[in-house]
Parts: sequence; structure tokens; C-alpha cells
Amino acid sequence: MAENIRNVAIIAHVDHGKTTLVDVLLKNSGIYRDNEQVEERVMDSNDLERERGITILSKNTSVHYNGVKINIVDTPGHADFGGEVERVLGMVEGVLLVVDAFEGAMPQTRFVLKKALELDLKPIVVVNKIDRPQARPSEVIDEVLDLFIELGASDEQADFPIIYTSAKQGTSGYETYEQEDNMLALFDTILKYVPAPTGDESAPLQMLVSNIDYDEYIGRIAVGKVARGSIKYGENISICRADGATANVKVGRLYTFDGLKRQETEMVTAGDICSIAGLGDVNIGETLCDSSHIDPLPVIEVDEPTISMNFLVNNSPFAGQEGDFVTSRHLRERLFRELETNVSLKVEETDSADCFKVSGRGELHLSILIETMRRQGYEFQVSRPQVIFKEKNGKILEPIEELVIDVPEEFAGNVIEKLGSRKAEMTNMHPTDGGYMRLEFKIPSRGLIGYRSEFLTDTKGNGVMNSVLDGFSEYRGEIEMRDRGSLIAWETGDTVTYGLVNAETRGRLFVGPGVHVYEGMIVGENAKNEDLTVNVCKKKHVTNMRAAGSDDTVKLTPPLILSLEQCLEFISDDELVEITPESIRLRKKILSKSDRDKLAGRMKKQQ
Repeated sequence: MAENIRNVAIIAHVDHGKTTLVDVLLKNSGIYRDNEQVEERVMDSNDLERERGITILSKNTSVHYNGVKINIVDTPGHADFGGEVERVLGMVEGVLLVVDAFEGAMPQTRFVLKKALELDLKPIVVVNKIDRPQARPSEVIDEVLDLFIELGASDEQADFPIIYTSAKQGTSGYETYEQEDNMLALFDTILKYVPAPTGDESAPLQMLVSNIDYDEYIGRIAVGKVARGSIKYGENISICRADGATANVKVGRLYTFDGLKRQETEMVTAGDICSIAGLGDVNIGETLCDSSHIDPLPVIEVDEPTISMNFLVNNSPFAGQEGDFVTSRHLRERLFRELETNVSLKVEETDSADCFKVSGRGELHLSILIETMRRQGYEFQVSRPQVIFKEKNGKILEPIEELVIDVPEEFAGNVIEKLGSRKAEMTNMHPTDGGYMRLEFKIPSRGLIGYRSEFLTDTKGNGVMNSVLDGFSEYRGEIEMRDRGSLIAWETGDTVTYGLVNAETRGRLFVGPGVHVYEGMIVGENAKNEDLTVNVCKKKHVTNMRAAGSDDTVKLTPPLILSLEQCLEFISDDELVEITPESIRLRKKILSKSDRDKLAGRMKKQQ
């Protein structure tokens, strides 16, 4: 019965404690044995999620409380994975808006709350981490209320219930000073305020596919909420495609969520969330219908991509040495397969068969795809991220981000100066506890490309920055993105200490001794605003003459090893990042120095 079901999504800014809260809800519901060993952040099952400490994919679970089944959807908190949030909100009737008791409402809080209010979902505000030393729960509630009003919430939506929790300690309560060592207050609030799902169980079947799972034994699994009617194991149904076509399929296996497991069942009725296997080529946004009553639901709409980059077949001198999938066919198949589950991604073919334009919601969105592909054995190259512009009424529009920075007061001036040169406009500035300043800006998306690593250096690792897409505005003019050139390898060979010592006087090195390099590969950052070719493979000339002390041990500064995100931020328009399962290398598009010089000469003549 739908009266005994509640569907809720947990939404929040990144690192405000959503996944930890799910952990404690599962423990309080009694799904584990008393002696069972349970990992932390159990819903972050993906290797990349565990390594980075962030949720990337939306996932389903369920708990039982007082005879009611509560389906819970854990969502990502990072703005780049907003497509994961948007598509699952259609499966629920209520949301738990988790807010950090110290940080308060952040950019992603605004984004996810706006989507929830547009769908008229019932919000419950969960003020988490009240055990933090600098917690300020009453001020945070005022900030959240202001945000509700600013987003145009109705009187009913703005009259939200509040629960105070410390997910890490496993406590909850209706007041900060009345905390119990369980989550019963939150469970009771969900049952009281989140409405039961609607839908006529006797009507013809209608279900929107909101997510796609995969099992190596049974293949693709469609996940969604039954909007009306019921679905039975083994029955024949129809898939309504996005282009209006229909296909007849048979339900191979039918599951509901029970704790962390999928429970096989014979029938699922309106209001419940289920998984269906055996449907073959089914995609997100398609509708499952009764074959005798074709009635598709509206296709899920997600915000458009803002950043694009080219994915190219690797053509470096080291191509094919480390990867299993290296051809354009492999690359094409993998990218188009990603579209089936990654709804906010866009892949376009170009004039070249070896190049594909891939667009996403941000650098992190695309870098996670790149990292996933390289771990699967793919070898390829990517270009510098480019912002996607729009044209309206003859004017060029560019994406603008709302940027919030928390930084120690002594570094605030430097941050403001750097962002000013990147066309940022400050909208707010106020002190917070602990000698920190909160700075708020509106900045073009392209102004943030390459800034994160510079920001960490400028603040000595003490600053925190978060951004979310705010909309499109008129083009703000040219931005000087990089004020330093590259150190480029002169020839192919192995790096030698003698050659590196000479190159080190020119800037920072990215490689140490004994590294195999090729001509045109970037081995460091020049201290000046120009590219410089250096011979890092140069060996000391051997003679029978020796001066006193000439054979003393040479000490090199340890090389700067760039992460994938730092590589994408570093490269300029004439450079590429070479991605293989074992290595990440930087290179010039044109490897030969003479060819680069000829091109530069022609460009100079044209000017």
C-alpha cells in the first residue's frame, strides 16, 4: 500500500554529511547484525568516491520504521554532478536538506533546494554537525530561511520542520540541547511531514526510468518509481522512447530496495521505487507503460553543459604502449555508452574521425569521466577545457558562477586581487569565526579554469572555495589565464640528473631523473611568460680531467607531480594531456620545435 511508503532524497552541499547521515539511518533501522562489520560511508561504493571522499552517483536504499518503508536516495553534493540530483528528484515526495551547522547555506545548497522547490517537494531541514566547536545553528537556520524566501518558496514550504543532528555521533533531536543517541526524531519527522506517494494502483502502468544500474550477470537494470498501476514479474510492457518510438519488452527480473540489497519480488505497485532487469536497451528519461495504454511521461530535463573539451586518439610517440583500448572506434563506443547513464553529458562527432567534442557541467564532471576511462584501460588525449558560449539578440553570453570563498583574513586581499584580474565581481564580504573572511563573487566560468591550484598556493592550503552555475551574462572580455610558459623536452630519451640540473634553473620541473620522455613533451613550468625547449636528457661530457669537487653528489629539488585536475588547469590552447592507464603526460600539440617555430612565424606575418 502506498500509505506505508515514504520516498525522500538527501540533498546538500558537498561535505555537509549526507552519506554519513545515511550510514547512521541504516544502523538505526536495524538492518545490520550486532556483530557485523560495517564500512564508513557505505553508500559510496565506487572506488573514486572512496578515494576522493565525495559522492558522484545517486544511489538508492531503504529502511523500515514503525511499519513504514522509507526509500532513501543519496545524491551528490558537488555542482558538477547536478544532473544526478535533477533526475532522481522526480522519484521522491520529500527532501532532507542537510546543512552544516558552521558553514551554513552554500552555493550547492541553493542549487539543489531550487530544484526541490520547483517540483513542490516537502523539505525537512537537517542542521548537521552541531558538535563542531564553532557551530552556529540559530544563525544557519536564519540563512536557510532567507534562502527559501529568496527562491520564492510558498508559505507552506517556508514553514519547514527542523531537526538538529550530529551524524558522526549518531545523535538527533528537535533542539540542539536535547539530543538522543538515535535517529528517531528524524524518522518521526519524515513520517509526519513527507506525504505518501500518490498514484492509482488500478490504473495502467506508468513508470519513468530515473537511473540505470548495471550487473555483470543480468545486464542493464532500470531504476524508477512506479507512478501509477503496478508492474509484475514476467509481464509484457512497452518502452516509450524519447523520439516517440515504442518497443515491446518483457520484465526479466523485478526488485525492490531492502537496506543495501536488492530484494527480488513478484509485483511492485504505485508509489514504490523498484529495479527492473531484462528490458535490454532502456535509457534514462524513457517511460515504461502498459502495452495497451501508451502514455509517456515528460522527459527528464537537466541544465545544459557549460564546459567542453576534445577527446582525441593518442598519437604521441608512446601511443599504444600502456593502454588496452587505443583506437577511435574504442573511444567512440565508450563515450557514447557513457551517455546512457550520464544525462548531463553531451558527446558530438567532429570533422576528424579521431576527435570527439565532450561537454559537461564542469572540470570535475569531465575529469571523473577521464579518470574512470583510464582505469578501464583506455588511452587517449584531451584538450584544454573551453567554456560554452551562447548567442542571444546578437550578443555573446557566457556562463557565470556564484563563487563562495572562506579564507584567513591575511590572504583575503591577495584572493580579491587575483579574482579581479579574472573579471570577478564581489557581491558580499563578511568576517566569520576563527579569523576567517567569507568572500562572495560572481565570476565567469572561464575565470575559474586554472585558478584552484593558484588559490591553494596563495592561501597556503587554508582556503576553501565552492561555486555553482548562476546563469548566463554578457561576455566580460579577455582574461589572461596563464602568465608562465612551459619547459619542453628537446629530444626523446631518458631524463638525466645533469640535464635536469640545468633545466631546473629555468623553472619548476614535473619529472625526475630516469623518466622516459619524447620531443615536445612538457617537463616543467618556465619562470617566464614564454615556452622554452630544454635538454633534460643531456649527459655530462666524459673527459679524463677532473676538478676538485666536480663529482660531488648533485641534489635536485623534488619534481612537482601534477594530478589530473591540475594538468587540465595547466595546459594552454596549443597543448594536450596524454592519458593512459599508467601515466598522465603533458605535451605540445605540435611536437617538433622546428614545426612550432614555422607556425609561429606564419602567425606573426598574418598579424
